[in-house]
Amino acid sequence: MKALFDSVSYNCSKLVTNSYSTSFSLASKMLSDSIRQDIYNIYGFVRLADEIVDSFHDYDKETLFNDFEIEMYKAIEHKISLNPILNSFQETVHQYNIEPELYEAFMKSMRLDLHKTDYLTNAEYKEYIYGSADVVGLMCLRVFVKGDSKKYNELKESAMHLGSAFQKVNFLRDLKADFEDLSRTYFPNTDLTQLDEISKLRIIEEIQEDFDKGFEGIMKLPAEAKFGVYTAYIYYRKLLNKLKSTPSVEIKNTRIRVPNYQKFGLLAKSYFDYRLHLI
Repeated sequence: MKALFDSVSYNCSKLVTNSYSTSFSLASKMLSDSIRQDIYNIYGFVRLADEIVDSFHDYDKETLFNDFEIEMYKAIEHKISLNPILNSFQETVHQYNIEPELYEAFMKSMRLDLHKTDYLTNAEYKEYIYGSADVVGLMCLRVFVKGDSKKYNELKESAMHLGSAFQKVNFLRDLKADFEDLSRTYFPNTDLTQLDEISKLRIIEEIQEDFDKGFEGIMKLPAEAKFGVYTAYIYYRKLLNKLKSTPSVEIKNTRIRVPNYQKFGLLAKSYFDYRLHLI
């Protein structure tokens, strides 16, 4: 039965989410049951594409990526795929009328990671951020507002800023791995071999501005989504504060983390803020 295969597909997307990201998994659990699976479906899709370009070094990554992209289009066209991650993703695409522009922009940015190693201009940087992060936020927003186009357009800009903030925090946190393991640098006009406090603080101020604009949208989200998104926001703000207090030389040489016990503390704070109607 197709329903059984769909159930297996949903479990695969959930497993990918729980296996690859403790923080995203934790935030997703705070979403309403009515939308949680669709967020797993989106995350499973973006994670697989990201893994191809970031992790499968012993394989022909370009061929794998091309095949994955072809299968994505087939899944969406035929409303089924034998790839369970794509099978669950296509269902969410159709259920919430997610625009092709969004997942196509995402795939374009992921494809850049196959060969492009630096972003020399702000225009290149913004285009990459839009495809790798902003559109993921927009796909999730389609789910959060349950297809309400008026609400979607009202919150669209804030969702993009929040996606940008999360991605830029990841870039700053993962400087060492991106630069040494993948030979990539994302921040334009920044020599990562000579990263100093001034450069670091300039990046942090940029991220802080995105967070401030993103928070405005969180306050207007439907109840089904607000607690989960706020939980992710609190976690990434904590990461940003740790990066701000960490010397630039240490950021270049290690990956800054939030221990699990602190993550659960942040979850408790998010819960009390939510219950006390502070958000």
